[in-house]
Amino acid sequence: MQIEFKVNGKEHTMHIQSTMRLVDLLREELGLTGTKEGCGAGECGSCTVLMNGKAVNSCLVLAPQINGQEIITIEALEQDGQLDKLQESFIHNSAVQCGYCTPGMLMSAKALLMRNPNPTEEEIKTSIAGNLCRCTGYNKIVTAIKEAAES
Repeated sequence: MQIEFKVNGKEHTMHIQSTMRLVDLLREELGLTGTKEGCGAGECGSCTVLMNGKAVNSCLVLAPQINGQEIITIEALEQDGQLDKLQESFIHNSAVQCGYCTPGMLMSAKALLMRNPNPTEEEIKTSIAGNLCRCTGYNKIVTAIKEAAES
């Protein structure tokens, strides 16, 4: 089937299998490997991307569902060599250890800050509740998101 969509500001028209998942389209067809697949069942949040500004698990979205939609991946946060304030804050607050969950965490946080530029700590925790991290214990991640919101 043919679909038309936008990823990180670029228009695409592709012929795909109706069973292809969005995570596979991004990684295998478009070479956007910043989106990670962890569990493949929507439980870990590693594959989080933005679809029309909302955080979604790309392992649960079938590629045909993005027809006419706009997708933003982790690759779009950096612009012209300048990291997004969330990325800077994650670095500044040492909110990254192994890094596997980081793209999904950043995208969930980006979705939050796009709809609520001044979230409470509870809203931050709720926004990343679907993103699992086995390394940091979340405190530094929450602090980084709070700091990015304040900047």
